[in-house]
Amino acid sequence: MLYSLAPNSTNAVPVQGQSAVQAWLWIVALLVLVMVGVGGATRLTGSGLSITEWRPIMGALPPLSDTDWHDAFAKYKEIPQYHQINKGMSLAEFKSIFWWEWGHRLLGRVIGLAFALPLAWFCWRGAISGRLGRHLAGLLALGALQGGMGWYMVMSGLTERTSVSQYRLAAHLGLAILIFGLLVWTALGMTQRRKRSVTLDTMTPHLKRLARILVALVFAQILLGALVAGLKAGLTYNTWPLMDGKLVPSGLFTNSPWYANFFENITMVQFNHRNMAYFVLVVAAWHAWSVQRIADDALISASAWALLAAVIAQAAIGIWTLLAVVPLSLGIAHQTGAVIVFGISVWHLHCITRAAAL
Repeated sequence: MLYSLAPNSTNAVPVQGQSAVQAWLWIVALLVLVMVGVGGATRLTGSGLSITEWRPIMGALPPLSDTDWHDAFAKYKEIPQYHQINKGMSLAEFKSIFWWEWGHRLLGRVIGLAFALPLAWFCWRGAISGRLGRHLAGLLALGALQGGMGWYMVMSGLTERTSVSQYRLAAHLGLAILIFGLLVWTALGMTQRRKRSVTLDTMTPHLKRLARILVALVFAQILLGALVAGLKAGLTYNTWPLMDGKLVPSGLFTNSPWYANFFENITMVQFNHRNMAYFVLVVAAWHAWSVQRIADDALISASAWALLAAVIAQAAIGIWTLLAVVPLSLGIAHQTGAVIVFGISVWHLHCITRAAAL
């Protein structure tokens, strides 16, 4: 699905419509970034299960009367989360968590319309066609899948659990990150190609390969973070750099079968998330230094160093969030920061692989 527009390509967007299409894609990408932040707030406030039905059309309206509010509250009282965690909460308290989840779902609908309606308009006006049109249609399908995945995730917490499955949470977040990355890549692909230096023409293949690996590593780290969030592992071992006074804590393999520890053991999940962060930081630093040394290209070097700076900042926010026992503001900042880091990694990959002579 990934591609870049070439001058005089039969798939290129007409000049008069290209800037508008590109601006639209950046706006949708920004909305997805905000959506991930709101999703983090919904999770951190325990609001994600407050709406127990999935009504894609009628669900856009909140309860409009006192009777509607009591009906929604009564449905919430039927799920385990209410009985085991929030039993006895008032209607006013229920409304406070309801609005977070309703806002999250409404924003999802807004993003869907913000993508689908302009897409139809641009296609009708002839600004989008060919390969780009098929690519964007695929993105629209991914957006619809994301809506279904969100409800599939919520369903996991309505019968036997008091929270959603960490596996489904990881899938839901991962799909959002994928959509964001594809939006960024597509928007970047509509920028005029620039002339590259001779040094870049002879750049060793391993630097390009390492840029791809960094995108994959950041994505994997985000999925590990989703497991931490789903298991509420950030509420334990709130010290750094040690866990339970050790570099390698006890209890990493207490679950059976052994491989379940990587997904269901709070100690192992947090341990892996920490160490993946260190690994990403080392790889990003090595890559930035290598690019600076080999590639005589200002934009590629700048994007590599920007990625390193973003990784360092994200790691610092993660440590702060852990030590503060995941307050709402830091939790949102850490989750939103992960999306920004991924976006920068995609930008750097685009710079290093798609630059071409005019």
